Amino acid sequence: MRQSVLLALLILGAGARSGLSGQEPALDMRPPMEIPFAQLRPDAIISVALEAGAVVTPDAIWTPNRTLGTVVRINPAANAADPPVAAGMGPCATLAFAFDSLWVPLCGAGAIARIDPKAGTVLASLPLRVADSEGSIATGVGSIWAITDRKGVLARIDPDTNLAVAEAFVAADAAAAAFDDNTVWVTSEKDGLLTRIDAHTNLVMETVKVGPRPGRLAVGEGAVWTLNRGDGSVTRVDAKTNKVVKTIALGLPIAGGEIAVGEGSVWVSAAGVPITRIDPRTNRVTHRFTGDGGGAIVTGHGSLWVAAGPAITWRLDPQLVSTMRPD
Repeated sequence: MRQSVLLALLILGAGARSGLSGQEPALDMRPPMEIPFAQLRPDAIISVALEAGAVVTPDAIWTPNRTLGTVVRINPAANAADPPVAAGMGPCATLAFAFDSLWVPLCGAGAIARIDPKAGTVLASLPLRVADSEGSIATGVGSIWAITDRKGVLARIDPDTNLAVAEAFVAADAAAAAFDDNTVWVTSEKDGLLTRIDAHTNLVMETVKVGPRPGRLAVGEGAVWTLNRGDGSVTRVDAKTNKVVKTIALGLPIAGGEIAVGEGSVWVSAAGVPITRIDPRTNRVTHRFTGDGGGAIVTGHGSLWVAAGPAITWRLDPQLVSTMRPD
């Protein structure tokens, strides 16, 4: 009898270790690899500053120039920047692309510019001010979505009329919006909340407690990822269950940082730490690249694009970055 019990315990233990028991495997507690950013070898170097809030379109990457009041198109086919396009005073937050237009929040002008990316002309100037200069706007279900009041007002903009046609109300200190699967997700710094809004009804469906002072956010890998300004962490929320899966400490300051999801990874960029990689399979920070640059990062056209200096953008192979080892 004693031998049978011992054998059963051994089998159960083996099943747990192999994941057959349904339990999660043991946590990987290894620290991230610390690698100098300069050790990376870019596929291309583009002489333009990638700024936080850049957006990927089917044929380009567009980045704002906050100082000059322009937006710049990076051509991934040529690995070169086109001449800048005048947008207006103080581009801020994020750009968005939808309805054959580029949408550019202008904190200096208190407006949102609608630009024809092919002609390089401003089609309209919407008298709507985004509430957070480091927030983001979103597109989905035939609309543009923007936080227009830090008290918690999410405006729904009709691209046919360029007017706000509805509002949704979320927690105070609302910062950023992102769209995915008929849902608008909104971060609110007050009380560290992520709000889920039904994009068809404009009604709040769920609120989720995340990390302190969540700002920018990204959607991908079946989750919503909030970049938390309060403690330098990223919170993963399951997009189906609205439950927090994990809050991941980055171990770096992220004021003014950016987050992106793509190419099988979650990426964070902040000044002095151009790339931090999170593996979504393990929810662990695997790589941290330190050095000059940082603060802006996007994925698109099979590449990772990151700010590498005041007027330099690096194009990197994301698979090589993911498998990089220190020299």
